[in-house]
Amino acid sequence: MCIRDRIHSALQEDIGSGDITTECTVPENLMLTGRFIAKSAGVIAGLEVAAHVFRYLDPEVKTAFVFRDGDLVTEGDLIGTVQGPGRAILSGERVALNFLQRMSGIATTTRRFVESVRDTAAVILDTRKTVPGLRLLDKWAVRIGGAGNHRFGLYDMALIKENHIVAAGGIRSAVAMIRKKYARSRRIEVEVTALAELEEALGLDVEMIMLDNFSLADMRKAVE
Repeated sequence: MCIRDRIHSALQEDIGSGDITTECTVPENLMLTGRFIAKSAGVIAGLEVAAHVFRYLDPEVKTAFVFRDGDLVTEGDLIGTVQGPGRAILSGERVALNFLQRMSGIATTTRRFVESVRDTAAVILDTRKTVPGLRLLDKWAVRIGGAGNHRFGLYDMALIKENHIVAAGGIRSAVAMIRKKYARSRRIEVEVTALAELEEALGLDVEMIMLDNFSLADMRKAVE
């Protein structure tokens, strides 16, 4: 699904057969202007998505933003304006804000983690633990916040976890099975739960190793 599909789905969920209140109270030819105001400090994200929501409902709606995705805003900042047919603005307002607020929240939280490791070689990555149907936007917000994307789904990378290891008969055999089918066209990551498993995984020429529930002391040993 592309972003337009997600916008369509969100608007259909919210508007359904029609915005009863707006259709009854707002004249068809009424033009309105709205402002986006920051209610708190953070990283702004999702401006283009919000703009697309309004344009999807009516191409005559125009948005103009003072900031760009990834910029820091403070409480009270004017982020931008929206102008055009009133019905489209009022009917799309909540969906546009939902996307904007969620993505900005993710980007803001992500930036905190990124800043916390700024003086190290560590790279912050995300997970697949996203809201169903919003993964593309959630992961986009992570990148706006300054972090990187892990795998997008089960299809673009192999992540061998405990259940896979048991089913395959061990870490070595699990890696061999995947290499046999995909060679090097898919990255392989192995999740390990102990230093002994780490030692085994290190000898298998995999691209990534995940340390699962390691203590800080064991994590330091693993990194060394």
